Amino acid sequence: METLRASSVPSFYIPKALQKAHLITKPNFMKFQSSQLIPSWSFSSTKENTSTRSFKVFTISSPTSSSSTIISTENTYPRPPEADFEAEIKDEKFDWFSEWYPIMPLCDLDKRVPHGKKVLGLDIVVWWDKNESSWKVFDDACPHRLAPLSDGRIDKSGRLQCAYHGWCFNGSGDCKLIPQAAPGGPQVHTSKKACARVYPSIVQHDMVWFWPNTNPEYKDIITKKKPPFIPQLDDPSFSKVWINRDIPYGYVNKLSLSFNLKFK
Repeated sequence: METLRASSVPSFYIPKALQKAHLITKPNFMKFQSSQLIPSWSFSSTKENTSTRSFKVFTISSPTSSSSTIISTENTYPRPPEADFEAEIKDEKFDWFSEWYPIMPLCDLDKRVPHGKKVLGLDIVVWWDKNESSWKVFDDACPHRLAPLSDGRIDKSGRLQCAYHGWCFNGSGDCKLIPQAAPGGPQVHTSKKACARVYPSIVQHDMVWFWPNTNPEYKDIITKKKPPFIPQLDDPSFSKVWINRDIPYGYVNKLSLSFNLKFK
């Protein structure tokens, strides 16, 4: 029976080389981790921003040394110029109504009648003010009943006259005559509510330009910002031909045409 019990217990083969006491000790790497000679390092990081990018700077210091090591994550490769350009474009907001826009060349304008146009979705009227000898650009709406001033006429005094009730305006937009007003009554035409809305305008390269904002702060915008200048258009050694045609064509139509031409 004792023999049977002894044979039922599994026996393990232990090589003699592993039976030595000095090998069954604490491994060296554990001694290395617990050693007091290894200093504890501390890390700190700061984020620095530049005009085009941001990066982190890590500072490593040791209690056993008075010096510190600074490691930066900034990319040292040269930044491509298109990346800076894209960053500037992203931050810049374009105001469509704070730029000069051409309306019509002078060769297509008749000084005897007002001309109605639509630019940037704005209905405007272009007319010749003989009293100031300049082209004027107004909002194409009479302040009385919003009738189109482009349907009116230039009266004998050189003023823009509305075709609905005959209100007359000078080149500054001031109402100079209301035919229905009593001669001895209140001077209602002097009211600010009776003034037409005037856009800043200028003639350059034989073309009428306007600034699409009637806010009074832009009255003298020409002294601060002028339309794009092309020297060749004013050079007599160059020849130019003006062609003007009004078609119902917008930016959406332009994109649609471009895609059709590209993929067909």
